[in-house]
Formats: sequence, C-alpha cells, structure tokens
Amino acid sequence: MLAKVTDNGVTIPKDLLSGAETVDIRQEGNVVVIVPVSLTDPLLDLGKAPVTCGAPDASERHDEYV
Repeated sequence: MLAKVTDNGVTIPKDLLSGAETVDIRQEGNVVVIVPVSLTDPLLDLGKAPVTCGAPDASERHDEYV
C-alpha cells in the first residue's frame, strides 16, 4: 500500500490498526513502527489490590508476614 505524505503526515487506514484506540509510534533507524497499545494492560493493575489476606498493613509489611 502506498500513501501520500501531506503537510500533516500520513493517514493510516483504521482496518490496519486491529481496533486499537491508542498506538505507540516510534522511529527505528529508517523505519517508522506503529504498535497498537492496550490501555487495559494487566501489568498496570498489579498494585491496585496487592494483598487480599485481610491484614490492613500487609502491602507495607509484606516481608514480615512471609
């Protein structure tokens, strides 16, 4: 596929973005890389409920409890 580069850049057809709402755009040498990014990355949720044992200070004193 060829696309015309305008003063504003290049338009990428939405069907090539696999339903992504956000993309990471970076340049690697002479190549422009566009990677769909999930905003619901499970790694970002790791610290939301770190301990479910009932101890109110378990996230702060976890080494003592282990």
